[in-house]
Amino acid sequence: MTSHHPSPTPALCLPALLLLSGLASAQIAMEPARVPAPARPAELTRDGAIRATVGLAASLASGNSSASNLNLNADLVRATDTDKVSLYGRVQRAKANRATTDEQLRAGLRYDHDLSPRTFVYVGGELEHNRLANLDHRRQFGGGLGYHLIRNEAHSFDLFGGLSHTRDKYLNPALIDGEVRDAFAYASVMLGQESTHQISPSTSAKQRLMLQPNLKSRGEYRANWDADIAVAINSTLSLTVGVAVTHNSEPSPGRKPTDTLLTTGIAVKFD
Repeated sequence: MTSHHPSPTPALCLPALLLLSGLASAQIAMEPARVPAPARPAELTRDGAIRATVGLAASLASGNSSASNLNLNADLVRATDTDKVSLYGRVQRAKANRATTDEQLRAGLRYDHDLSPRTFVYVGGELEHNRLANLDHRRQFGGGLGYHLIRNEAHSFDLFGGLSHTRDKYLNPALIDGEVRDAFAYASVMLGQESTHQISPSTSAKQRLMLQPNLKSRGEYRANWDADIAVAINSTLSLTVGVAVTHNSEPSPGRKPTDTLLTTGIAVKFD
């Protein structure tokens, strides 16, 4: 099942993310012999192997009204003791009575390289499409420095910051920065944090927050927060709950500044 809401805050979505973790922990305490095979996150397995995860959530309704909803996400990670390559993609599409109610795509690539056991440099790019936000595409490239605040076998927590260049192309001309434009390019500061956690032998979680103040238009900024939790059914399949919150302080006319997407589904792991 997948649902799309225009304005809830991340705090309202956190209980849903923690639900599966609580259920899994209770199962482990009551029935230790039935614990699924370990579902270790790829970010915490630094052996140089390529690992991929593909998740799917979908719904379909017919009768008095027709509606369909599809959410597909994929992650590919290769991590070693000194560097990490991560590739990710998200597709969200929904229709109601043959009208498109949601169409989003986000894909990105990032490379991290350690300068020391604690510090690292990173470079990456991202491509985004959001029809309902009047965004034909957004291209972003950037890089910077980071710090491993926590890094062990069960948990990782990184802080990072840098600069990026972004170019937005709009489906229809829009009033941006005091002018009607069909495209807009600008530089931004990147400030963020991300973490991965092995909560129990069968439960893992990860989250990432990125804040990007606009250097061209003072006071404007974009923010993204993505989080998910997975409970292993076996070494290949997992049940997942995820939340994605996006905020644009200066949306196109008629658009709300915040979108929240809550998903539940199943994920397949490839080692």
